[in-house]
Amino acid sequence: MKIVVIGGTGLIGSKTVERLRKKGHEVLAASPNSGVNTITGEGLAEALAGAQVVVDLANSPSFEEKAALEFFETSGRNLFAAEKAAGVRHHVALSVVGTERLQEMGYFRGKMAQEKLIRSSGIPYTIVHATQFYEFMGAIAQSGTTGTTVRLSPGALQPIAADNVADAMADVALAEPLNGMIEIAGPERAPLSEFVTRFLKATNDPRNIVVDPHARYFEVEIDDRTLVPDEGARLGAIRFEEWLSHSTQQK
Repeated sequence: MKIVVIGGTGLIGSKTVERLRKKGHEVLAASPNSGVNTITGEGLAEALAGAQVVVDLANSPSFEEKAALEFFETSGRNLFAAEKAAGVRHHVALSVVGTERLQEMGYFRGKMAQEKLIRSSGIPYTIVHATQFYEFMGAIAQSGTTGTTVRLSPGALQPIAADNVADAMADVALAEPLNGMIEIAGPERAPLSEFVTRFLKATNDPRNIVVDPHARYFEVEIDDRTLVPDEGARLGAIRFEEWLSHSTQQK
């Protein structure tokens, strides 16, 4: 089966491509660097020729609302036009657990617009909502940093390893379209402040941590519901401590 992975050279994309190739499929890792650009449309028709499945892992380069909206809407329109012409039978997209609860933030309004386009495209689809990746902890810490102090929300988090996200994306790409959404998350749920504190400690980061219920997750104040999945989510096997141990050994 021919599968095109848009954003196939990124963190999740490269891991997903590797898994699908190991299963014997013809996989094209599509990105602007490989001459496939969903914004300009360059190379899309050629890349999708003969493809049965498209996995969309492309992400907006900016969190700013106008840029994110423009990216997701333009990319989506170009992609679906090319998919229809190529006869693609399954569109798989990665989105974020809690997107509908994070609409105060422009980036997530962009993600919501992307999901609406997918649902109205007429192409069979599956949307995968993932929680935050373990690999994102440094960025979360940085977003809450002023000087040497990191202000962190105690709102619940259930993050997942990028490897387990790729496992799920590969499995969904090979399954029948759901014409709906599934959620994936990590095996542990704890306060966001606790995960980030463990990350900073493991990386010997000297910043001072302040737990504040009003501290924002980027632009949004969160609670114990905002970022966690409903019951029935597919859970990754890699625990945070295991990932921390492995990632700090590699440095």
